[in-house]
Amino acid sequence: MNIKQTTMLSAIAIGIVAALMPGAAQAPPSPDQLVASLKQNLAESQKKLRQYEWIETTAISLKGEEKSRKQQRVYYGADGKLMKVPMGEPKPAAEPSGGGRGRRGSGRVKENIIENKVEDMVEYMGQATALIQKYVPPNPELIQKAKDAKNLAVAPQPDGKVRLAFKDYVQPKDTMNIDVDAKAALLSAINVATYLEKPEDTVTLDVRFGTLADGTSYTSQTTLEAKAKNIRVVVENSGHRPMAK
Repeated sequence: MNIKQTTMLSAIAIGIVAALMPGAAQAPPSPDQLVASLKQNLAESQKKLRQYEWIETTAISLKGEEKSRKQQRVYYGADGKLMKVPMGEPKPAAEPSGGGRGRRGSGRVKENIIENKVEDMVEYMGQATALIQKYVPPNPELIQKAKDAKNLAVAPQPDGKVRLAFKDYVQPKDTMNIDVDAKAALLSAINVATYLEKPEDTVTLDVRFGTLADGTSYTSQTTLEAKAKNIRVVVENSGHRPMAK
C-alpha cells in the first residue's frame, strides 16, 4: 500500500462535510462542486504531511502466522516524493540442520518450497495492492460516475458520523464506505470490499485515522486482507514528529 496515497485522504472530510452539515448550502452539492473540493483538500493535506516524518511498521501474516515484520522511517524528500529508509537489520536466514546427505537434500527441497510460497505471496499481494490503489485515494471521476449512476448513498451514523456508501465503484458488486466525523470534519475510516478476477477471490481494505497535536490527520493503521490466500497485511504509522529544518 502506498502511504502517500492513504495519508492524503485525511482532508477529504472538509469538503464533504461542509456540504452535508446543517447550516451549509441549502442545495446538495453538484458533482463538479464535490470533485473540486476533493482536489483542493487532497492538496492541502499533502502539504501538511510533508512537514512530518514517522515510523511505518509492516507485518505480513499467512494463515494467522506472522511471516515478516519490518520498520521504515518515512518522510517526504525535497522533490516531494515519499522516502522510506529501512530500520534495523534483516533477520538472518536459518541454517539448515546437519545430518546425512539425504537430510541435506530434504532441507534444500523444503527451502525451495518455502521460497516458491513467498514468491507467490509477494506476487499476489502486488496484484491486490494494485487493485486497492484504484480505490484509495478515491478517484474524483469515479465518485462523479457513481453519483450519476445513483450508486452513492449518504447516511448518518452513530456518534455524529456520516457515511458515504458506494457500490459498483470500480467493478460490479464491489463496495466502498467512507466514514466522516462531521463534528471534527475529519475522516474516521474507509472500508473497501472487492475482488481479484473472480468475486470469491475477495480482497478487503480497512483504513483508520488518527490526529496529531496540531490537528493534522494521518493514516494510523491500514489492514489489507486476501482471504482466498489467507494473507493479512497490517501497516501502522506512529512516532510522527516535525522534520528537522
